[in-house]
Amino acid sequence: MLKKEVEKFLLKVQKPGRYVGGELGAVIKNKEDVDVRFAFCFPDTYEIGMSHLGMKILYSLFNEMPYIWCERVFAPWIDMEEEMKNHGEPLYALESGDPLYEFDFIGFTLQYELSYSNILYMLDMGGIPVLSKDRKGLKNIVVAGGPNCCNPEPITDFVDLFFLGDGEEVDLEVIELYRECRKEDTTREEFLRRASKIKGVYVPSLYEVSYHDDGTVSSITAKEGAPKRIEKRVMTDMDKCFYPKDFVVPNIEIVHDRAVEEIFRGCIRGCRFCQAGFLYRPVREKSVGCINEQCRALCHNTGYDEISLSSLSSSDYSQIVPLLTKLSEWSNEENVSLSLPSLRVDGFSDEILSKIKSVRKSGLTFAPEAGSQRLRDAINKNVFEEELIETCSTAFEGGYTTVKLYFMIGLPTETYDDVAAIADLAQKVVNAYYACEHRQKGKSVRVTVSASSFVPKPFTPFQWEPQDTMDELRNKQQHLKASIKTKKITYNYHDSDTSFLEAVFARGDRKLNRVMLEAFKRGIHFDSWGDCFSLKSWLEVFESCGIDPAFYANRKRDFSEVLPWDHLDYGIKKSFLIEECEKAYQSKSSPNCREECMHCGANRYGTGVCYEKH
Repeated sequence: MLKKEVEKFLLKVQKPGRYVGGELGAVIKNKEDVDVRFAFCFPDTYEIGMSHLGMKILYSLFNEMPYIWCERVFAPWIDMEEEMKNHGEPLYALESGDPLYEFDFIGFTLQYELSYSNILYMLDMGGIPVLSKDRKGLKNIVVAGGPNCCNPEPITDFVDLFFLGDGEEVDLEVIELYRECRKEDTTREEFLRRASKIKGVYVPSLYEVSYHDDGTVSSITAKEGAPKRIEKRVMTDMDKCFYPKDFVVPNIEIVHDRAVEEIFRGCIRGCRFCQAGFLYRPVREKSVGCINEQCRALCHNTGYDEISLSSLSSSDYSQIVPLLTKLSEWSNEENVSLSLPSLRVDGFSDEILSKIKSVRKSGLTFAPEAGSQRLRDAINKNVFEEELIETCSTAFEGGYTTVKLYFMIGLPTETYDDVAAIADLAQKVVNAYYACEHRQKGKSVRVTVSASSFVPKPFTPFQWEPQDTMDELRNKQQHLKASIKTKKITYNYHDSDTSFLEAVFARGDRKLNRVMLEAFKRGIHFDSWGDCFSLKSWLEVFESCGIDPAFYANRKRDFSEVLPWDHLDYGIKKSFLIEECEKAYQSKSSPNCREECMHCGANRYGTGVCYEKH
């Protein structure tokens, strides 16, 4: 419900649709009829946040409960921020228009390290003290979930508790505990102590961190009965896992404006750079019937004419062709197109091609990640040049003329020859197009090469590896650019400055909390946006705090070092990650989970791919 005070200045900002609410599917409740009010905050703009599947799931799950009202809050863009401050208006939720400080829970999703500064910005805009120690009573409990909770240490001064792993059950358990504590009129501290006993809940104030003289962590000690290690939560049966029957349909165009169906969680592949592939183990699939039923419901209730089948590697779904066949029984008739956004080169086939191109044809995207076979083996990508060329040829024969290829530069063991090999591989894709007898005549091929910079992440075999310096990354970017010899290849690359800061916070410790607080005081936010990000400003903050960011980004760590996240347990054995890292030095690959169990530790959950019958 938009307040009249906000209406007065809304037309002065770009995209006022971001701030009005009232969308189809938005849930409105009487706040007098609910026990708990939960503000689901996405620390980025409306268009980004409304595309996020996790928000869609939890928003619907919470609002299914008659005693919870979950509302959405997004970071106001710079123009809206200025207007709100000029008029003394606090950050508000879209459904009720109520300010953030009126909510019991303020929940953030941690998807990207460069959104951390927006958390403090949004708390402050909402009238809530940014530091946990300054918040009193059983009100304004700040919580966070999402993949970056695997190392939340750089923001532990600002968040009361973190959810590790799947959130569908643990979130509700914490909310139920909150209701009990409020009835008993307990203190905030007592609520947090009790919450720490719930599996999957990390209360950072109940842990003390000590450091060696060289700045590395010496110990992480639990206190007041908190568990020594916090184990992630796992949803074991995806068919029984809650999934919304409809989504809030946005008023304006968003980044991914379509229905989204999650077909499985996890990944069998074990690419050594990929954090998600390890955090979400083991692979747990939904059945074909469940997926089909949920897709039909979503399209019927939202009016979308496109369904994206979401996973980390859609072609690894064990029943992908039967699934596409089942979906096409009604999607073709209703002009609903099917999108498979995470296809692997070795999982593409004529059958898949025929299913996904039946209604709408767009470009295809593949991620070889490295140009040379040696480096692909080192990162355990398990993709071969012949497979890529054959796959692209299949697509070209089927009428496609556009292919996007994603790569990384700065990977461990990478040489300049490996960088040049990216251009060579892209050229071979171009050549494959003109070698196709049945390609679209009179049309030129377009191959886009996108190269991101490697960022070492926690809970991967490369968590100990240094990131290349910014100068080295820039040199490699230019080397790749110079290696491309045709205009049929478009080259895009990401700014190494942002990748550097991402690496700092990805592997940071609690000392970075004071860096984040100082950045907030200087007005730094929206770091994931190029027109707002300033590395110079960040380096000045680090200098003022007496902290060298290269200590976190560019330093190789010893296998024996205590890592800032060692007290958090995502089910992956450290010994397994060390073995995989050592294999990378030898350019040796490992089989995927369906080929052979590598004993990573995920079988402790008793579900998923670890227990499939072959």
